[in-house]
Amino acid sequence: MSFVPALFSQGAPPSPAEAEKWMAATEADLLTAANEAQRAAWVQETFINDDTEAIAAKANERFAARANRAVIEARRFDGLKGLSTDMQRKFMLLKLNGSPTDEKLLAELTQVSASLDGMYGKGKYCVGGDKTKCLGIDQIDVVMAKSHDAKELEDLWVGWHKVSVPMRPKYERLVELSNQGAKEFGFKDTGDLWRAGYDMKPEEFSAELDRVWGQLQPFYQELHAYVRAGLIKKYGAAAERKDGMIPAHLLGNMWAQEWGNVYDLVAPADAVKTYDLEAALKTRIGNVPPLEAGKQMAKFGEGFFHSLGFAELPDTFWQRSQFTRPADRDVVCHASAWDLDNDLDLRLKMCIHVDDVDFVTVHHELGHNMYQRAYRKQPFLFRNGANDGFHEAIGDAVALSITPEYLKTLKLIETVPPPEADIPLQLRTALDKIAFLPFGLLMDKWRWQVFSGETKPGDYNKAWWELREKYQGVAPPIARTEADFDPGAKYHIPGNVPYARYFLARIYQFQFYKAMCEASGYKGPLNRCSFYGSKAAGDRLNAMLEKGQSQPWQKTLKEMTGSDHLDAGPMLEYFAPLTKWLKEQNAKNGTKVGWTVEK
Repeated sequence: MSFVPALFSQGAPPSPAEAEKWMAATEADLLTAANEAQRAAWVQETFINDDTEAIAAKANERFAARANRAVIEARRFDGLKGLSTDMQRKFMLLKLNGSPTDEKLLAELTQVSASLDGMYGKGKYCVGGDKTKCLGIDQIDVVMAKSHDAKELEDLWVGWHKVSVPMRPKYERLVELSNQGAKEFGFKDTGDLWRAGYDMKPEEFSAELDRVWGQLQPFYQELHAYVRAGLIKKYGAAAERKDGMIPAHLLGNMWAQEWGNVYDLVAPADAVKTYDLEAALKTRIGNVPPLEAGKQMAKFGEGFFHSLGFAELPDTFWQRSQFTRPADRDVVCHASAWDLDNDLDLRLKMCIHVDDVDFVTVHHELGHNMYQRAYRKQPFLFRNGANDGFHEAIGDAVALSITPEYLKTLKLIETVPPPEADIPLQLRTALDKIAFLPFGLLMDKWRWQVFSGETKPGDYNKAWWELREKYQGVAPPIARTEADFDPGAKYHIPGNVPYARYFLARIYQFQFYKAMCEASGYKGPLNRCSFYGSKAAGDRLNAMLEKGQSQPWQKTLKEMTGSDHLDAGPMLEYFAPLTKWLKEQNAKNGTKVGWTVEK
């Protein structure tokens, strides 16, 4: 993987031809190093122990060192005229890397990163201190999704949030090391580097997120008020606060990021009966071993993409993926899609449960795999989504087609609910899609403040809850202090995965969905569209996926949707009936919209 100086003339001004030779050699090196790091990371996350953490850290160190060297060498070509558009874009994308150049600091950064990832994956809460009842986060998720016992929910919330306390000093060091690398390569800090990857200035990107949130915030506040009233009716004093915020542990999810699991507590009293997807899935799959059940769940997702004209997944996908939690070792159960060789070694890593949540998650994750396969023929630096929000939005756009008509086609339900069921179905969807938006926004707002130094290490938890209260209107079930490190209880913080992509994806997915509905020839209310089985929709999708990151995302978006900017319009169109209904319900019941945040 070493750089070969003999390829290039010494001393003379570089030429476009020389730049192209250098880039070809560099991309080949980076491809080899990236594949090595991916394989090491796969083993580390599916066989967590000290040895695999060390192996993964070393592989990441080698890749980061090679990327650093490439960025430094690329400076020789700064300002070079005559480069093709593709070559200019490759140099731009290459510079969006930055780790400490000092070998010892780079080694420390990769070790700290692997250690934090492992700490999260090994994390367990032993209920009541009973060592025989120790639960990982995926198991806790299942309990929180179904329990309506406020005390039990509080116990699980508090117990899991203790897992992150030891992460705090390591995370503080991660910030220091990461920032040093970013600054060495011309960025103000790591947050500035992350925001630079969107074909616009970092400050323009931040403003764009705030603009779209401004479009959607009134809808969120109406949903928040409606749900708060329903939870107070169920839980009484445990849910009621004078400031109008909702206790975070009562929303059916560890982080209150998606609220679909409390649907049965807030469903309209006169709601038309729809269907029980979880029961239907369990009936269909039957009492089979967890591994086989996981594969059958994944087959549903593959089948949707196949109906659009996409090829079936390779045999190795089914042989090498992790579909369930192994009984003999610790693993990271956080769902993710992998491409271990930047070609066809595609894999899914999940601890799949046979339920409606993971049914949607499977469709989401396989969207990543389809994207990875579609752009595999692009040059290495273009083998990525148009931006990271695109990658997250593909499977979610497909999941919007999980309509009653689609479920009937799969014979998971017998009859399609009547039109009057639209409000209950939309409410169930909004409890995930709309409720997520402020969480998706504040995660990186917190980190950008941490990376910039605006939030000091001594205020990590204070700043975290200030943002959660401001944007989400949720509060912790018990008092929190700086002895806690609540951000670390969410995988993407110790995993150091940027999160703005998920906020973007919530918007993009409706733009993609509407475009594919139109391509399929669908006519009717947007919320009832399913483009399952439409080759025309699949062709439009595949054309976008094949472009990868070869051009600015604005151009790719326009080719797909006709719009070149992030647009909440399709999302608001989809939920228009529900928005009207929520306003009516809150007004009729005298429910106050909004909450108070103490200064």
